[in-house]
Amino acid sequence: MLKIGNKAPYFEGITQGGESIKLSDFAGRKLILYFYPKDNTSGCTLEAQSMRDGKERLRELGFEIVGVSPDSVKSHENFCQKHSLNFPLVADTDKTIAEAYGVWREKSMYGRKYMGIVRTTFIIDEKGHILHIFDKVKTSTHWQQIAEWWEKAPSKEELLRLYDVK
Repeated sequence: MLKIGNKAPYFEGITQGGESIKLSDFAGRKLILYFYPKDNTSGCTLEAQSMRDGKERLRELGFEIVGVSPDSVKSHENFCQKHSLNFPLVADTDKTIAEAYGVWREKSMYGRKYMGIVRTTFIIDEKGHILHIFDKVKTSTHWQQIAEWWEKAPSKEELLRLYDVK
């Protein structure tokens, strides 16, 4: 289980535009890496629209945004086009990224157990450390949830010192 202060696991994947993207592409920048279960479902659509709407403010705060789900590149293309999404979505069809981040887990609905993505957002600093983990995501206001946390959070140096990260 990943914790605040851990080095973020390396990831590499293909985006809705067919481009390769990896964690090291964001060296020197803060990254919002959010995992969501499925394109075009109600909660996932609300979350993606929130991130779209807050992208400029989050960028002003120094953040880049990347979404990850097990959907295909084609599904992501359709989702992005339908909702005018303005940030990359990674197609994690083999769930390697989700497993590395510990968000591919057993879930339960109506008494039926199955494996799926547990909606989670990781805030990663410029050097690849996890600064915060949102496991209680407010889908319709997620960008505000992140911005409010960041504006109230101790300095990055204090956060890393709290978690004994060198």
